[in-house]
Amino acid sequence: MSKLTGKTALVTGGSRGIGRGIAERLAREGALVAVHGRDTAAAEQVVKTIERAGGRAFTVTAELGVPGDAEALWAAFDAGLAGYDGGSGLDVLVNNAGIAQYGRIHEVPEDGFDRVFAVNAKAPFFVVQHGLGRLRDGGRIVNVSSGVTRVAFPAAVAYAMTKGALNTLTLTLAQELGPRGITVNAVLPGIVDTDINPWLADPQERARAAGYSVLGRVAEAGDIADVVAFLASDDARWITGQNLDATGGSNLGV
Repeated sequence: MSKLTGKTALVTGGSRGIGRGIAERLAREGALVAVHGRDTAAAEQVVKTIERAGGRAFTVTAELGVPGDAEALWAAFDAGLAGYDGGSGLDVLVNNAGIAQYGRIHEVPEDGFDRVFAVNAKAPFFVVQHGLGRLRDGGRIVNVSSGVTRVAFPAAVAYAMTKGALNTLTLTLAQELGPRGITVNAVLPGIVDTDINPWLADPQERARAAGYSVLGRVAEAGDIADVVAFLASDDARWITGQNLDATGGSNLGV
């Protein structure tokens, strides 16, 4: 029996990139996975991939970062779950959805600042708030943060601020939800080869990015998904309130 058999998981931003890797990994562990995305077709493609591999999944379509986003997401989740097997409730919530906002402090426009906070910080807050009644005791919340929260990264200051907020939310929720046996942790990836980083197609840029890690390569989505799967499992039952570095040892030296 796989480690998440009988569990239900929701992965926000599960239709592409790191989120897709997480959704597919949790499904391989036996979870019924709700694959969220704002693009229904992309989410459906992930579901088909999971099903071809023998897993179980359904789509949840909702745009984050807009008024009423959390309510819309959970309404879609409830409908999808009821249509799948008539069950209810959730065991694993992965707050993965996020957008990039590059620029130094003098380069970030106000609307760009507001947008990145709306998607990366505000949306997870209210997704959790509206989801607590569905999350079963003994459940898991995993927030996908970023390694830029532990180093100075002026080229993406607004983005880094949103992920710092997510780390604080992680710590606070761990204390708040501990009495229910719910663990809350954050995973901090470094540079990952997904479509959010199209510049990695340039060989020189890729080599530069690989040089950040002591392991000498750029991460794949599966590298992060494996860490999330661990935190979602009972193996991580005694870990909570942690911001787990998953950068491949990036920027360890000076």
